[in-house]
Amino acid sequence: MAAYLLRRLLLVIPTLWAIITLNFFIVQVAPGGPVDQAIAAIELGHSSGFAGSGLGEGLGNAKTGIGNVGEGQYRGSRGLDPEVIAEITKRYGFDKPLHQRYFTMLWNYMRFDFGDSLFRGASVMELIGRSLPVSISLGLWSTLIIYGVSIPLGIRKAINNGSTFDTWSSTLIIVGYAIPAFLFAILMIVLFAGGSYLNWFPLRGLVSSDFDMLPWYRQILDYLWHITLPVLATVIGGFATLTMLTKNSFLDEIRKQYVVTARAKGLEEKKVLYHHVFRNAMLLVIAGFPATFISMFFTGSLLIEVMFSLNGLGLLGYDATLQRDYPVMFGTLYIFTLIGLLLNIISDITYTLVDPRIDFEARQ
Repeated sequence: MAAYLLRRLLLVIPTLWAIITLNFFIVQVAPGGPVDQAIAAIELGHSSGFAGSGLGEGLGNAKTGIGNVGEGQYRGSRGLDPEVIAEITKRYGFDKPLHQRYFTMLWNYMRFDFGDSLFRGASVMELIGRSLPVSISLGLWSTLIIYGVSIPLGIRKAINNGSTFDTWSSTLIIVGYAIPAFLFAILMIVLFAGGSYLNWFPLRGLVSSDFDMLPWYRQILDYLWHITLPVLATVIGGFATLTMLTKNSFLDEIRKQYVVTARAKGLEEKKVLYHHVFRNAMLLVIAGFPATFISMFFTGSLLIEVMFSLNGLGLLGYDATLQRDYPVMFGTLYIFTLIGLLLNIISDITYTLVDPRIDFEARQ
């Protein structure tokens, strides 16, 4: 097992390299890069918005070279001073050849040096450090709640297959699955977050502004108070798939010959279900854990982060993509990819804990 894990860890390196390389060369040919963003801001008179990155001070007089040209024309024909464009290009490092920028990026990423944001006036690691706790909170709590509810519910549905409980529980989870997370979030905001009815929960941030001044038990309560609505909105549609997967896995195992044999030997039903059936039925459920966590960690929580004003990693990467903030884009992509690869390795380890008969080393 140790040799297998070592090989898997070594495979993380070329996988990260391939993903980062592919995305690096794709964005190089995409229109509207950071240089275009800076030029557009200067033309619109918003150069002060780039003060954090140094543009506001160095390019304060850049508008003087712009002619009065119609709005529909290409910005390159507006008479912007070539020296200003050269300064912007140098500021963002685009004055260097493509291959040099690529190898510099690889060397920096080997040392987890993602550089500084082009527009936010902070290092990428600092921005990720601020955003990561929010995304981890949403992803981890949502995944634990989904697994904590879906697995027992799926087992009970399998045991009572075809009963009234099975029918009504299936109806409820399918309805929940059909409700978009953002729509459910809007409903809870209106009902419980100072919309039109009750004002029980806060609408902004992961903690209160005076969080550091609170005693430890109040800090826990304050954190749970803020995270309740975002987590509920995230998990509303997550029960159906895992519940039905658990139910079907149990039904498949219950019909197998070894279960009939165990019952014929006089073993208690609980021992048959939770000692023999559970171990085999849970393999498919465990296999889906990394994908579930990643979906909760990023794609599933993006709209929730926006609606509840939570500065998570998903929102950070999304804003960086819109702004063409390449250091932040590649930094968040690198972190997401690394987390996903490590979670898949953890999933393999969990396989062996659930069923010691699985030997990845022998399969190699």
